[in-house]
Amino acid sequence: MIFVSTMIISGAFSFISGELMQQTGIIVSFVVLFVIVLIGILFDIIGVSVTAANEQPFHSMAARKVPEAPYALRLLRKADRVSTFCNDVIGDICGIISGTAAAAIAVSAVKSAVSTELLIANLVLSAVIAGVTVGGKALGKTFAINNSTVIVQRVAAVLCFFGRIGQYFKKRK
Repeated sequence: MIFVSTMIISGAFSFISGELMQQTGIIVSFVVLFVIVLIGILFDIIGVSVTAANEQPFHSMAARKVPEAPYALRLLRKADRVSTFCNDVIGDICGIISGTAAAAIAVSAVKSAVSTELLIANLVLSAVIAGVTVGGKALGKTFAINNSTVIVQRVAAVLCFFGRIGQYFKKRK
């Protein structure tokens, strides 16, 4: 299941980012690349938070009928799957695609390069992107461990929101 979902998600991410980068300029390409890096960092934070959080606060929330509490408890009870999906599937896919995207931007810049300085600047930017990815994930892990309950609650609130939308459309049918 992980293999198939990774292939599907990776193909979709690659296609969408590739199309956006081919049809836009270098500035928009960097924005797309930055968004890919941020998605990887965000999902890494979610994966770590789910593995670090404790169920107890969410049992208390469930007793008080907080709507997102059941979603949070489901996330925590399936922490191994959630962590694998967030850290390994989405996080690794974003890492691979951001590397590929940085290389594509470098090739694009080299094709239109007027000087060696432009090539050097582009290589430095690729190194900065790698540094932002690794540094962002490292900072994100510390943040996730220290704020795991709040992060899991926010993710559960998003899932609850989409769950309500799904229920609304089911009722309309």
